Amino acid sequence: MINLFGKKAKALPQSYQPVLEAKEVIELFSRLTLHHQAALLRLVSRNLVINIDGEDHMGYDFDYNVDGAVVLAKMSDDEDLELPDTQG
Repeated sequence: MINLFGKKAKALPQSYQPVLEAKEVIELFSRLTLHHQAALLRLVSRNLVINIDGEDHMGYDFDYNVDGAVVLAKMSDDEDLELPDTQG
């Protein structure tokens, strides 16, 4: 759309953009590097619960990094994620 007044046209809000089809998502994923995939896992992990030996861990409790040819998830050593004791 040409704007005669020199103002940039507003970007279409994401909620109005069409949703990607499965084939488009797979094609996009195939072009991602391992570093992109690790970043994507960090985002997806917010909605992920991992059960290890009967204990549930939230996905954001893990650090996702590239190690050689794979993405490696390790339990985070970050103590900032723990909730402070409010009782007492």
